[in-house]
Amino acid sequence: MTVVGAGGAVITAFSRTDRFVSDIKKASPEIAASAKEALKDLLKNPRPKWIKFEKLSGYKNPNLYTIHATKNHSHKISFEINGNVAKLRRFGTHKEIDRKP
Repeated sequence: MTVVGAGGAVITAFSRTDRFVSDIKKASPEIAASAKEALKDLLKNPRPKWIKFEKLSGYKNPNLYTIHATKNHSHKISFEINGNVAKLRRFGTHKEIDRKP
């Protein structure tokens, strides 16, 4: 289940897992560029609606979130928020991230 908007979470910085770095390297240059644009937009306040910032529920980690990395919603980024830092966990197709964020 997701909660759209996810309240007033403020993100000021990113950290990246090895898995995220590996996932993004496998993406085409166009998809990777779109993902970088989405991450820049994640830092904005207010966030653009196209990234569809969503809080995930039903997982052991209560701080899991996703955003859409492409404007056609084909790819997503999952991350957890600790304070004001978003730890980027995974990058992949919408279906991949929905199954294993």
